[in-house]
Amino acid sequence: MDWLNQELADIRNKGLYRRLNTIQSAQTPRIMKNGRELILLSSNNYLGLTDHPKVKKAATNAIAEYGTGAGGSRLTSGNTELFDQLEEKIAQFKDTEATLVFSTGYMANTGTIPAMMDKGDLILSDELNHASIIDGCRFSHSEVKVYPHRDASCIEKILQSSRHQKKLIVTDGIFSMDGDMAPLPQIKEIAEKHDAMVMVDDAHATGVLGKHNRGTADHFNLNVDINMGTMSKALASMGGYVAGSYELIDYLRNRARSFIYSTALSPPTAAAAMAAIDVIEKENPAKKLWNNVDLYRKGLEDMGFSINSNTQIIPLMTGDSRRTLDSAALLEKQGVFALGIRPPTVPDGKGRIRTSLMATHSRKDIDDALFAIGVIKEKFGL
Repeated sequence: MDWLNQELADIRNKGLYRRLNTIQSAQTPRIMKNGRELILLSSNNYLGLTDHPKVKKAATNAIAEYGTGAGGSRLTSGNTELFDQLEEKIAQFKDTEATLVFSTGYMANTGTIPAMMDKGDLILSDELNHASIIDGCRFSHSEVKVYPHRDASCIEKILQSSRHQKKLIVTDGIFSMDGDMAPLPQIKEIAEKHDAMVMVDDAHATGVLGKHNRGTADHFNLNVDINMGTMSKALASMGGYVAGSYELIDYLRNRARSFIYSTALSPPTAAAAMAAIDVIEKENPAKKLWNNVDLYRKGLEDMGFSINSNTQIIPLMTGDSRRTLDSAALLEKQGVFALGIRPPTVPDGKGRIRTSLMATHSRKDIDDALFAIGVIKEKFGL
């Protein structure tokens, strides 16, 4: 298969080649990589709970009681009582009637959207939505209109001329590569006016945003029809979920193919997610996260960076793919691990170093990271 080598060579020549980065430690503020200690500045472990004693204890206890694997899909033999408890816990946390847990966040989106929408229906999707949303839209065979990023006025224009019976507006809550938020109040108002459903992917907002740390809807004090999220980021575990009405969840349980035909999550992942929610509700680690975000953002602005993000994800724009790779490599030499993001994850010419804060970062971690960023800023003119 010579074409494979040719394709790989082309990927390398364009500066788009990807390789795995192996870490020899947990997702802690300082990690070990190739025998060196590095500040971790690109993790989705926003609250630092993957290493929390209560979360780890819950996982190990679940292994002792339930074993390491589910042994089947949720609809056959794999639905242990842990999953019922987890879904009840998430529903309570998200303040919805019910929840359905999927094996990954990708599967939650690619299962839910095609189950809800079909040929002849209309989906409106933000141009910077996650790939799992894009694929879910494709799988639905619906008519898909991609609107400019966060452009609520465009949504309204499309809906004004729509004659579709079913209409769905789907958006990320926090956009994973830009760190900005969807204009959910405007979207919700427009959706109600035009009888459209609203689906929010809260993967990066769950546990982080809002008065109760529930996510984007909580932040804006409103409700949405389909509240999707993951347990693999602030909840320190694995898997995805959809929260909403009893009828929605009952329907998805019967129609979402990625739920029906997949083995259930392992017992320790379910237990860890529940423990993480307990920690979020009782200890409020998000407060420390936002203190760190404010400190880090001020340091960047003092250096001359223009920051458009208002969340824990703060990209440092680098432009072309080669400069992105070189910036990330120099940053690592300076003791900071934060990967360069290139197309197709982001548009051409909009490469970046995606940095993200954790609640467990110390003041010294942040100060050291800012010093290293100052080095690459001067070197590459960021």
